[in-house]
Amino acid sequence: MRRYVQALALCAVFALLSVLYVLSELRANRAAPPPRLSSSQANGRHTEQTQAHGEPRRDGRNAAQKSVSAGKRGEEMMHLAVVACGTRQEEAVSLLKSAVILSQRTMRFHIFAEDQLQSHIKTVLDSWPDFIRQKFNYTVHPVSFPSQHQREWSKLFKPCASQRLFLPMILKEVDSLLYVDTDVLFLRPVELLWELFMQFNSSQLAAMAPEHEEPRIAWYNRFARHPYYGTTGINSGVMLMNLTRMRRALFKNDMTAIGLHWEELLVPLLHKYKLNITWGDQDLINIIFHHNPEKLLVFPCHWNYRPDHCIYGSNCSPAEQEGVFVLHGNRGVFHSEKQPAFRAVYEAVRQYSFLEDLVNSFWLPLEEKLNETTHTYCGKISHLFTKTLSQTLRSTQRTTSPDYRSQA
Repeated sequence: MRRYVQALALCAVFALLSVLYVLSELRANRAAPPPRLSSSQANGRHTEQTQAHGEPRRDGRNAAQKSVSAGKRGEEMMHLAVVACGTRQEEAVSLLKSAVILSQRTMRFHIFAEDQLQSHIKTVLDSWPDFIRQKFNYTVHPVSFPSQHQREWSKLFKPCASQRLFLPMILKEVDSLLYVDTDVLFLRPVELLWELFMQFNSSQLAAMAPEHEEPRIAWYNRFARHPYYGTTGINSGVMLMNLTRMRRALFKNDMTAIGLHWEELLVPLLHKYKLNITWGDQDLINIIFHHNPEKLLVFPCHWNYRPDHCIYGSNCSPAEQEGVFVLHGNRGVFHSEKQPAFRAVYEAVRQYSFLEDLVNSFWLPLEEKLNETTHTYCGKISHLFTKTLSQTLRSTQRTTSPDYRSQA
């Protein structure tokens, strides 16, 4: 009996200490000033207000309410964010290139980059021809984390990967945002993905694709040592974010009995699970939406198509029916021979010159390269990569190419 009482007392002490720790973290977060912005960030916000066709919306409604053709007055500005660190500047440029090749609506790029990468990225974007530049404007932001636990955040999983967690606090003037990893390429216009915001109900504030379609080869349900969303988890490499709702919402969690705001949740969550997470910030996102599933919209896998969808045989049925819309070359497949079909698409985008004919200089050479990859599982179904590309390219070329416009 005495041992039972002692064990019960010890558990009570540990529980009390855990509550005190979480409360101390919350007090520290609330007392700490917001992250200081460098001059380039401050200037970027000012530029955003003057270049983004008026004051950014902050009402928390769906971002894609205005579905009008490109160039018409009053069109909703699409905001796209990417984070480039280490050697990722070429990937980031190719990603943005794929976005402007196919899209006809105006975009604003929020590029978070290490100091040594910023000059190169600016030089490349500024060198693009005027008929492409009129499709977008951009701000280059420094990579920044809260001063508290800065080193932990910056080294979580991969350098700078966790920057996406802090976008609601940094981009305070932006209502809704599409975040993508650098190893992503658009094979359909960005506006089609942006229109998924219109499917959000009143509770949803983010949208992602499942991490896997096939539970037998999925990672989370077999190996995860922490809570995760749904049956197989979610992948955060392509993420629609209603930042206004994310800033306002209270999130259920397994640390306190009360809901916490997004910025209050991150540090306690990291400290509780840092020894149990493998994929860094994506694991934290999975934990958050495990406890708040009503806040997430899950979109189909062809909006975030990865090698796992074809490496063991095709297992993304929406792609089989409609084609691949967004190609995600995770695990470095854009730069290795492991998945030559993925690399072929990346090289086609990287090498394409804007002044060349899209069909003859981009699509047809890509088809040739993909035909050389049919000895691999992904190569066997690589026709899905270009299933709708020809029609999209012809339409895009008619509306944006200077040659087509001069002939009209």
